[in-house]
Amino acid sequence: MRLLLAVIATILVGTCWAAGNPPATQSASLRGEVLEVRDVDPYTYLRLKTTEGEIWAAVNKAPVKKGAVVTIENPAVMTNFESKTLKKTFDKIVFGNLAGADTGAVAAPKGGDLSQIHQGVAKAPDVGDIKVPKATGADARTVAEIVAKKAELKDKPVVVRGKVVKFTPDVMGKNWIHLRDGSGSAADSTNDILVTSKDQTQVGDVVLARGIVRTNVDLGSGYSYKVLVEEATLRK
Repeated sequence: MRLLLAVIATILVGTCWAAGNPPATQSASLRGEVLEVRDVDPYTYLRLKTTEGEIWAAVNKAPVKKGAVVTIENPAVMTNFESKTLKKTFDKIVFGNLAGADTGAVAAPKGGDLSQIHQGVAKAPDVGDIKVPKATGADARTVAEIVAKKAELKDKPVVVRGKVVKFTPDVMGKNWIHLRDGSGSAADSTNDILVTSKDQTQVGDVVLARGIVRTNVDLGSGYSYKVLVEEATLRK
């Protein structure tokens, strides 16, 4: 997956949310009216009319009808993407999850068509109750602290321990991970933090992430993140 995400993504970049995605509240979403539907098993391509103009999107195959208004979660944007199956090159296309659908992350391919994705799409497993001890050290923060104190922590290093609730690999050359530690609240979006890393992990792992806090990250086309932890190293 290579993202301009949205994501990812969201990946990266990725399912948007329920425990299977965010709504990871840091992730952007894309909403639009369906102008055209093209099904290529096991995916559905949608031409959408949005407030910023028309754009194509690709989601796990779903019974979407022309005229419907849909939301694409965890949008990840690719440019100059060639679909060999459709025999079409998209100047820009969004890979993501169709809100309300029981689907997993859609991985944008490194090259070629969606049907050539090496790894299949899988629904994220139930991660259960989350209560993870806070990391130790001067830079240690909980998920809620990073979200709530993003302005104060901007461009500063942090260490956060959390459970992986969503993992979207290889989006814009990095992996996109949503962590939760039991702190914060879904009501005010302080219970989930997005982390980017070169390291591998999987849903259900408890990891120690060490990275830099970034705020108001704009990927273009309206896809932005209020706060995330970038360039992180992961350790179990």
